[in-house]
Amino acid sequence: MKRRDLIKKIGLATGAVALNNVVVASSLISEQKKKKVLKIAHITDVHIRPEYNAVVRFKKCLEMIKKDKVDLILNGGDSIYAADYDDIKKERVIELWNCWKDSTSLVKEIPMYSVLGNHDMWWQGKGDELFGKPGVLKMLGLKNSYYSFDKNGWHFIMLDSNHPKTPGMLDEEQWNWFVQDVQASNGKPTLIMSHYPLLSCTGIVDNKPDFIGPFKVSGSYNHLDIMKFIEVFNKNKNIKVCLSGHIHLLDKVWYNDVSYLCNGAASGFWWEPGDDGKSSYKQTVPGYSLLNLYSDGSFDDEYIKYEA
Repeated sequence: MKRRDLIKKIGLATGAVALNNVVVASSLISEQKKKKVLKIAHITDVHIRPEYNAVVRFKKCLEMIKKDKVDLILNGGDSIYAADYDDIKKERVIELWNCWKDSTSLVKEIPMYSVLGNHDMWWQGKGDELFGKPGVLKMLGLKNSYYSFDKNGWHFIMLDSNHPKTPGMLDEEQWNWFVQDVQASNGKPTLIMSHYPLLSCTGIVDNKPDFIGPFKVSGSYNHLDIMKFIEVFNKNKNIKVCLSGHIHLLDKVWYNDVSYLCNGAASGFWWEPGDDGKSSYKQTVPGYSLLNLYSDGSFDDEYIKYEA
């Protein structure tokens, strides 16, 4: 072999090794930027009650969440079956909350952060300690119906969608707090949880199979003040994901770099026989969502069908 050809081959080999080292180094840097910092379970619309063997079935769900080794649980509201109906007595409300406490004792070692659902409030016992939102806060161990916290580099905002006059939006006091909280988050990747979806396509698909549009989406399916939220999100690009429930249907909307996850109900068809003869609501079976949050602000999620 000529000396010139030998030098050329050595040069190519050296270049390949150097390039390979660059690729490895780049990969390591990327991994350092995208380090998993939290594993979260999102449950919503549990609607716990003594009927339909609901407590035993929900405990199965929570046992699976324990095995998932999550860092925290986010509870999206409608924790109990229905305290808001006109004929509900205090004894029934206590019975429902006892079912909740019995079930969630299985995961008492895992931090749980909750928001209020529209069915959680008991409106018939004015003046009673369990009346209205204060009663739900007492049962869930919360100081306020909306709040925020930080965990492992992420910021979490828990909202109260239950406007006193117009459900599915924030009142002025909470809205002002929300805007200030977002601005004070110092750019941390942020997860928002509400009971009512901020933005969802379920308002279109939650119709009879033979329905023909035009489709009219009510505030039950999307926050009435969603345009205000979008304006805030456009100015604060650290908002990454918005979790919700309420509809008992599973969907995912991605708009302007924000992911909106409306997850299925842990109770499916309120624990009753549903559209599949078991407990699904339309095509969504009972389940919960697992989310992995990363240091670079990204995330991934998976819906776990625990009764499938």
